[in-house]
Amino acid sequence: MDASGYKALKEKEMEYARKRVEDIKNSKDKYVLYRDIRPIIDIKQMIESSVELYSDNIAFHVKDKPGSPYRGITYKEAKADMDALGTALISMGLKGKRIAIVAENRYEWAISYLAVVCGTGIVVPLDKELRALELEQLIKESEAECIIYSSKYEPYFLEMRARGETKLRYLVNMDKEISDETTFSWREITEAGKVLIGNGNREFLDAQIERDAMSIILFTSGTTGIAKGVMLSHGNIAEDLMASPTLLNVVPEDVFFSVLPIHHTYECTCGFLMPLYRGASIAYCEGLKYIVKNLSEARPTIFLGVPLIFEGLYKKIWQNAKKSGKAGTLKKAIKINRLTKKIGIDLAPILFKQIHALFGGRMKILICGGAAINPDVLQGFRDFGINAVQGYGLTETAPICALNPDKYPKNDAAGYPPPGFELKIHDPDPETGIGEICVKGGNVMLGYYKNPEATAEVLRDGWFHTGDLGYLDEDNFLHITGRLKNVIITKNGKNVYPEELENYLGKIPYVEESLVWGKDSEETGETVIFASIRADYEEVKDALGENFTDEDVAALIWKEIDVLNTQLPFYKRIRKIDVRKEEFEKTTGKKIKRFVESNKRIS
Repeated sequence: MDASGYKALKEKEMEYARKRVEDIKNSKDKYVLYRDIRPIIDIKQMIESSVELYSDNIAFHVKDKPGSPYRGITYKEAKADMDALGTALISMGLKGKRIAIVAENRYEWAISYLAVVCGTGIVVPLDKELRALELEQLIKESEAECIIYSSKYEPYFLEMRARGETKLRYLVNMDKEISDETTFSWREITEAGKVLIGNGNREFLDAQIERDAMSIILFTSGTTGIAKGVMLSHGNIAEDLMASPTLLNVVPEDVFFSVLPIHHTYECTCGFLMPLYRGASIAYCEGLKYIVKNLSEARPTIFLGVPLIFEGLYKKIWQNAKKSGKAGTLKKAIKINRLTKKIGIDLAPILFKQIHALFGGRMKILICGGAAINPDVLQGFRDFGINAVQGYGLTETAPICALNPDKYPKNDAAGYPPPGFELKIHDPDPETGIGEICVKGGNVMLGYYKNPEATAEVLRDGWFHTGDLGYLDEDNFLHITGRLKNVIITKNGKNVYPEELENYLGKIPYVEESLVWGKDSEETGETVIFASIRADYEEVKDALGENFTDEDVAALIWKEIDVLNTQLPFYKRIRKIDVRKEEFEKTTGKKIKRFVESNKRIS
């Protein structure tokens, strides 16, 4: 497209974005709390406008080596690196090509993503936990011709390229100081790009962005182990970025703590692109075992996590309180603060100073996604004076479908649809209102890569059929009950949602995590509900002391399940359990693989 035609197209797209923003600002919806959003049309334009607004603000907090202090990189500096790397990649003949990225969360990953998607080609973020064979399969499927990676992956890709079974031509190592005949140095080609720009090269700077074309291929990591390539556009991301911060207050002073895998769309959109849209900054965690240390160093204000992280931190707070003999004092402090808050006095920063210090001393909100979290944990954090909410989304929706507003959260709800996104329940049960959750809006994917059959199954009449089950309450908040393919249908036609029972089991103090499934009895034909349980041995020790047997642990947990069963309909009652010490086999997103037989062991 010539320059004048492209300019006209972008003006038309901006007109749409302005109308979108105007509609949000004029909305009568009481849950649309924050309306100071700006129109954006694509990721490149978003970055450019953020640099104009926040040029000298810190965009990234990084560590030059493990254990070193955080240092800041400004928006202006990050943009210069993005432009340089994009220019270098185009000069290597990669214009319009697929470029994969695999690495831990780090600055070079972020810049590589932006450099590819903002003018070079199509970005393919890959899961850093995948094995060599799985990486090769996805590189082959995506037709990637270049991969940008951290040094530990280099042997995989050298061997992969040598075999010649993929289209891989270029290997770019984020850690290498100097390029050689086999691989390129990320730093060196970025510096070379700056020289090219200085000499007048504007190929990347002037690159045209097709807002509604496939620009990102994200491979899902479902609990079945079957990965599908989700095709997303700049428009999908822009819609999410404009809509989501109307429910949560994100300001330039905020620091996001990045710990979830950045290749995943939840972290990528919400923990990486969202702060850049809002003028905030990102601090990269060095790894799960460094969470507490890095929280104290970075002193973030917003923390995106999954139930495994937040439930673990919450449980640890109470375990430490018990060990120090302060659990009673902590419970009294919660009661006192609840009373004073009713008269407008919040004593949390004083009463729970040590807990706030654990999170760096400035934490304002925890945002949970990926799976349902125990509602008691969300309320517990709020009792400590740290707001905590959950949201719901999928890779196919870039990802946000629903989000709890920070001023009006419902602990047991997955969230409320951001403005411009629609939710409906397909084929609801006449008694419960539960049916398949469907989504409509500009956030919905283009389809599955090279898989029109799978695309046709989920995209019907403008609605994306999620495969998740739930209902909408009287306030239009979404409640998730389970996954369509996971439902246990008993012999008498009753539906049992394993996720519901797993949530109940998670409230038992001696249960770390669980997996529930059903099986028809060969003797009676009755559908029997089973549960495989990984015990929390810290809590077990508190209850039984240091000396106990496996049978003692099972009896302790069974006692709690007996109480739970009395509160459940007969067909939902758990009949058999297995208490395990070993971890469940999980996806890289830390979800239990539901259909792996080793996870469903019953002795």
